[in-house]
Amino acid sequence: MACFGRDGKGGRKAGTGCFERASPALKEILLKLYRAGKPMEVDHHLYEFGSVEYHIKSSASDPQIIYLSISMPLLFQGTVKSDGIPQHTIQRVKNISPEVVEIMNPTKEGYQLTLQLNFAHIPRGKGGIKVITEIATVQSVILSSQLKEILRNFSLQEVSQGTYKPIKLVYHPREPFFIIRQPHKITAVFPMRFREPSDVIIATSFFQELMDVGSSDAWAKAPPCTWSPIPPPELRGEPIEDLSTNGGFVSFDIFSHHVDDKRLENTVWNLLNFYAYVKSHVKCTRGYIQRRMRRRLDDLVKVLHETKLDEDDQAEKAPGCGCTVELVRFSRLKMLRRRYNDFNRKIKRSRCRIRIHGFSHFNRRWFPIPKFSCARYAKLE
Repeated sequence: MACFGRDGKGGRKAGTGCFERASPALKEILLKLYRAGKPMEVDHHLYEFGSVEYHIKSSASDPQIIYLSISMPLLFQGTVKSDGIPQHTIQRVKNISPEVVEIMNPTKEGYQLTLQLNFAHIPRGKGGIKVITEIATVQSVILSSQLKEILRNFSLQEVSQGTYKPIKLVYHPREPFFIIRQPHKITAVFPMRFREPSDVIIATSFFQELMDVGSSDAWAKAPPCTWSPIPPPELRGEPIEDLSTNGGFVSFDIFSHHVDDKRLENTVWNLLNFYAYVKSHVKCTRGYIQRRMRRRLDDLVKVLHETKLDEDDQAEKAPGCGCTVELVRFSRLKMLRRRYNDFNRKIKRSRCRIRIHGFSHFNRRWFPIPKFSCARYAKLE
């Protein structure tokens, strides 16, 4: 997930994309405070993919207490309760590190969750780095908890009545996806949108290959994948802006063995990061193609350069009288013009009538041309 930071003075810091559960920028700042040899005054804002905002605040008077506030859109508004984040999600956040993490109530204004981190209870060494890494996964814990609750507590009443109303999940404002509960499976549908036409071509090829690989025996246990340029029938009635795509629709069929206790965590995380994975694949493929094109261009330039060096070595001395004769050096324009003329003559020669030996004799014998006598006129005196 791509992220960038902004300090209290308004400066921004770029981040790199990743598929880790821990936020790399948040982990970096917490480790910096953890390893600081002297008290530090910190008032830092971080912004990550998915409209996620972190606020880290530390006072030099009490450097062991760090306040971490989080603001993020919920996947599904139906999971929102009066207190904001559901209680089961808050409990999962507490379980990250009960001795270090404490939920503040009320939260900081403008944020959905505020954590008080007591660095005095974090052990030194590798154990402390592990605890900070787990704290940096708070955003993924909240998102995963919401999606798990949706998959587990789907409205069974609608299924029994035969109506499969899709649930729209918004991980990023421009990249929503849908979850559809059916009698024997759950279908996740991802509308794919790309800015560049070349990205559409690369992604379409990737989706078709994903379908072929998923249908093989080696990946029989994986969720079946299908791609279609048009919306699936289950999405009829959804807003037109959600169904307007240029990359089609990718669907995954999730069965009961994909959401058991052992595989539920990986299934949820893969669904949340499918958009990021596709974008990473398209970006890497585009970079590979560009590198191949540059390498091919360098080879062609090298050949042209060697040809120019051969033309520059055409000055020679004529034997005999001792006079020096310098061969005529043609400029590149003249050389190209000569090659064009030679090529043009070859084309004209190929368009001429093909001559067959003995055909003229055959033509005169079987297809004689009649001779017409010309009338002679007498000269008038």
